[in-house]
Amino acid sequence: MAMAPIRLGLRRIRQQGLLTTGRLSRSLKANGLGDQAFLSQVHRFERLLAKLLAAAMIVVLVVATGELVITLINQLLGGSSHWLGNDMTRFLDQILALLIALEVLQNLTAYLRDHVVQIELVLITALTALARKVIVMPEGMLKTPGELAGLGVAVLALSSAYWLVRQSHSSRSPTRREPTSGFPEPDRSLQPGDAAEG
Repeated sequence: MAMAPIRLGLRRIRQQGLLTTGRLSRSLKANGLGDQAFLSQVHRFERLLAKLLAAAMIVVLVVATGELVITLINQLLGGSSHWLGNDMTRFLDQILALLIALEVLQNLTAYLRDHVVQIELVLITALTALARKVIVMPEGMLKTPGELAGLGVAVLALSSAYWLVRQSHSSRSPTRREPTSGFPEPDRSLQPGDAAEG
């Protein structure tokens, strides 16, 4: 019995056309809340967030590189001759961590440039992170056969995924004729007959 007034109210709203999709959509568009306006706001937010993350990664890379250089200078000036032990392992670990951070920065800049997440870069970053774990086995990590087998399976899975992505890209014809980056190196995707035309 309590539902009857609610049903009556909804019926009246429908009859008066207050709840129609068209009228609601026109009202939202008139107030700047239409689909295109909303999507442009989301796109603007994504770009701003990617720029903030890229700036944060630049700060992290500069500070970490400075710390690595200072550590290296202290080791050299301190007369440390234990480069083949733990010092070498820590140094390699820091270099690989910097490479991973650099690849994350490349992922962010590629997103800003192309507006898509490039799966190849993500897979390369994951492979580098996994290689870091394999090359510089952390001291606290137990090296049981199961864990080593798990790392091996992860390396094979990521390598296979990267190979599949590369194969899918190589089977397509190139769509760009100009270099995609600001580097002065020539674009290798040009066909042999293209140089004679230009």
